[in-house]
Amino acid sequence: MKKIGFVGAGSMAEAMINGILQSGITKPEHIYITNRSNDERLIELKETYGLRPCRDKNEFFTHTDIIILAFKPKDAAESIDSIRPYIKDQLVISVLAGLTIETIQHYFGRKLAVIRVMPNTSAAIRKSATGFSVSTEASKNDIIAAKALLETIGDATLVEERHLDAVTAIAGSGPAYVYRYIEAMEKAAQKLGLDKETAKALILQTMAGATDMLLQSGKQPEKLRKEITSPGGTTEAGLRALQDSRFEEAIIHCIEETAKRSAEIKEQFAGAALERHS
Repeated sequence: MKKIGFVGAGSMAEAMINGILQSGITKPEHIYITNRSNDERLIELKETYGLRPCRDKNEFFTHTDIIILAFKPKDAAESIDSIRPYIKDQLVISVLAGLTIETIQHYFGRKLAVIRVMPNTSAAIRKSATGFSVSTEASKNDIIAAKALLETIGDATLVEERHLDAVTAIAGSGPAYVYRYIEAMEKAAQKLGLDKETAKALILQTMAGATDMLLQSGKQPEKLRKEITSPGGTTEAGLRALQDSRFEEAIIHCIEETAKRSAEIKEQFAGAALERHS
């Protein structure tokens, strides 16, 4: 049974730990965790999940097969520098947004097997839509092990690394756009006289039902939309208002801008890595 080491103890690390333990693919005592300085957080995670906090780097890297980098991306240079002398030939899984495989390998100073992951916040309830990419050094068994881990927090899809900016735009940031849409629906419902709790219950069930219809029916969203839309009816009036407000163009622009910003951040980190080690 592979032993896993988390470097970083934030919300994404906890979401992954929770998913891993609920899935039963490993035991709490086979999960090691460390962070830069927050001992209280490590104690909290130990008490909650029964895993192993570890400050001794030799012990940490001697007893782990998979290393998950889960600290803040801005701390990457300092954090990787602090562990670089201790890491052996473990598989490295990175959830550091914006850091490419090449940049991570550059910080480590060698071509480790690296798997770059883009989960989303729904990992906390094991519903993440996760995209991941792999370095050429990652073996078939590495990829199988990583996918099994990622599937404990939702669905995991292997993509070419050049597509991870799009994955970030759709899946990584996507929940925020869904929440913003729901906020607008709640305001509209209240404006029409519905109380907040009633509106929220109706909206959330509507969203869940529509998603399940797409998943279970196998029909395309366009077809399902047309099935609801009667000529001269209420839905047609609403869709016309969305069209007049350039709804589709706004969504496309939103996704494009997100992907563009993801690419910019990626280039910033790559440039900083080269400058630091030049």
